[in-house]
Amino acid sequence: MNPDQTKETIRIGTLVPADKGARYIQEILKHGFESFSITFGQKIGDIDVRKFAAEIKSILGESNAVISSLGIYGNPLENDPLDHETRKGWEILIDNAHLFGTDIVAGFTGRIRHKPIPESIDRFKEVFTPLSHRALDKGVRLAFENCQMGGNWTTGDWNIAHSPDAWELMFQAVPEKNLGLQWEPSHQMVALIDPLPQLRKWVTRIFHLHGKCCTIHWDVIRTHGIYGPKQFAFHRTPGFGDLDWTNVISELRWGKFKGSIDIEGWHDPVYRDELEMTGQVHALNYLKRCRGGYVVPNPAE
Repeated sequence: MNPDQTKETIRIGTLVPADKGARYIQEILKHGFESFSITFGQKIGDIDVRKFAAEIKSILGESNAVISSLGIYGNPLENDPLDHETRKGWEILIDNAHLFGTDIVAGFTGRIRHKPIPESIDRFKEVFTPLSHRALDKGVRLAFENCQMGGNWTTGDWNIAHSPDAWELMFQAVPEKNLGLQWEPSHQMVALIDPLPQLRKWVTRIFHLHGKCCTIHWDVIRTHGIYGPKQFAFHRTPGFGDLDWTNVISELRWGKFKGSIDIEGWHDPVYRDELEMTGQVHALNYLKRCRGGYVVPNPAE
């Protein structure tokens, strides 16, 4: 069987750090990844984005694989030199997303450092209102990842978009419909949130998914609590954690989601180092099974 990926509305792929270069995609494309999410860290740096896009386009060739999103993961709300570079990076990626064939630019919202989440909302509105309009003009959607980055409601750095209560404040402050989420269930599981009811509620705001799961040791929680010395939750590659991704993909299909689940590797405590790609390819094949395999045409009547 030679599957036609163009008929599949949910692709399964992986994250690719930009500093690994286009040749990394060339090396792993053979494993059957259908999409790639390019991540630029806190800044674009010395990367020539236009040249990089052309290199990737050449490597993807006739494979039918796509670039699902571009991401920049710094703090665009503050005003240190690196924060300025992050804000500039959002602009560069918005302006050049079309060269990669994607309409999604993702990242952290940023945060007023060490302040409660509500104190960042005015600054979020100040920064992302013009960015959302810039993106609208380019046909681009902006997606915020829900990683806590060590923060909580009261204090932190990097990101306010880890709480559904924060999402309500964010989307009230900047109501443009091209703002949404880069949703990753593992971050909700670490917070002891059931991801499936949340997915049902927020599916229309989810533009892209990070494929990462979680294993929760409830015996540790019952004995030591969540503030004790023992780690109670571990980020896992999909297929090795607690979440049944068949249910996740069913909810996505019910919610008319179209896009990619891109595996975020380099976190699994077991399938890492020399087993990194073993774990990622297992996750790739597992997630394809969870979505029902490949699209199979119905027989003619």
